[in-house]
Amino acid sequence: MAGGGWTRLPDGSVVVALSVPRPGHGGQRARFLVHAANRARALTRLRNLGLRAVYLRGNAEPPTPDEISAVLHHPDGLVWRPAPQHGAADAAGPTGTAGPTGTAGAPAGDEGAYADSGFWRPIGALRRAAAG
Repeated sequence: MAGGGWTRLPDGSVVVALSVPRPGHGGQRARFLVHAANRARALTRLRNLGLRAVYLRGNAEPPTPDEISAVLHHPDGLVWRPAPQHGAADAAGPTGTAGPTGTAGAPAGDEGAYADSGFWRPIGALRRAAAG
């Protein structure tokens, strides 16, 4: 089951973050970030890449400010990296609730949940790893 969330940016676009299981990696998860005009288009971008059964239910794991910066500064607007085990994300505490614009206020300490899991990679790196 995918965990994730989204944040609406001031220009009206959204950043969607999803954590999905990585096949063949012993329960390890991958965190995907997508920048798009709306949530439906972000999920369509992921589905077109082969992640067919990806749905966004709720806003339990919204993107952190550093994740938003990472995806906004990438030319493709789509990056990924291995996500930490659930224990690290759960230790950070619960996330904030969505406000009227869809943005979420993450409590202090929540940003570190994904900070130690490595560099963000372009989606092409995932395709090469799966092929080779």
